[in-house]
Amino acid sequence: MRIHWVSTIFIVLFKSTSEVGPVLSMWQFDGNGKLLHKVNTRLSAGSYGEDELISLIQTLYIKQPVSSTSISGDEEETEWAEYKIKESNMFTVDKYQQIGFFPNERAFALRYQTAGMLETVLRQGVLGEDDTGEESPKNLKLPSSRPSIVCENCLYSINKDMRARAFHIMDPKGILEMLLIFLEERGSVVDAPPSLEDNSNRIVPFLGRWKGSSVTKRSGVYGATMAEHDTVASLEIDENGLLIQDISSTVKGSDVTANVQWTGTMHDNLIKFDKGFQLTLLPGGMYMGCPTDIAKSVAELKSFHLEFCWLESPDKRQRLVRTFDAEGLAVSSTYIFETKI
Repeated sequence: MRIHWVSTIFIVLFKSTSEVGPVLSMWQFDGNGKLLHKVNTRLSAGSYGEDELISLIQTLYIKQPVSSTSISGDEEETEWAEYKIKESNMFTVDKYQQIGFFPNERAFALRYQTAGMLETVLRQGVLGEDDTGEESPKNLKLPSSRPSIVCENCLYSINKDMRARAFHIMDPKGILEMLLIFLEERGSVVDAPPSLEDNSNRIVPFLGRWKGSSVTKRSGVYGATMAEHDTVASLEIDENGLLIQDISSTVKGSDVTANVQWTGTMHDNLIKFDKGFQLTLLPGGMYMGCPTDIAKSVAELKSFHLEFCWLESPDKRQRLVRTFDAEGLAVSSTYIFETKI
């Protein structure tokens, strides 16, 4: 069995000058939502085995930039770097990366120990042959060698055969370092590559009231249980220019309801709430949320969560929330689908 994801990412070890097919792009943003870099890639994935023995094989190709030493006018073939990702046994992934998987929604969340692979992709996709191996290359922001959290949240498109994978990377002190978005479309031919088109006012699509339902799956170390809730969320701007977010969650089939209200301020594309949580607004109807200071939550023995939201159409959105305990272990993953009311 083999599938192809025409993607947007970074990576590479082995160079190839052969054409590997149509490409999409990956976007790197800073914590304020500023676009830093865009890299073209292609991902090929396959699997073998059955049940707990099933393993995933992936090969990532990254389009390299033209070298600064190339002579103007030279007609060189597009150069790609090829990286064979280490085979992953699905049982091992579940045990060590604490995967939160929602098969019906084709959504998942993973955690990583390092960001080494992402650094390699950034170096090859942005610097290519001009990479001199510097620890801090000019005009390229790399993830810390020992990040406190590297988390991937993946949401599948409601309208197309494509997905968005969002990476939170927190520095060793627990502060947001960068955000990565990979858009991937299945197949070998793409009529019009998806794009993260910028919006002059990224907050507008998220304002209003949203109603939906959620599924929460607790990780194995926390009992491997599942719970379903009805949700109502709202985000409004009051007369003083403050953002008011109100979220209520009711256990399905009961009248047990939890309600959380936050007040926040917005500067450019960054929203900071009074409860120590922030949202970075991204183009393409997306936002990513995280604590302003994970270290503070850990010091206070509090759990914390990371969030990815994708609003593909004006009235429908998906959210994926990954909750961690004070020791950095994944407590649960929650998938939410909501409609604007």
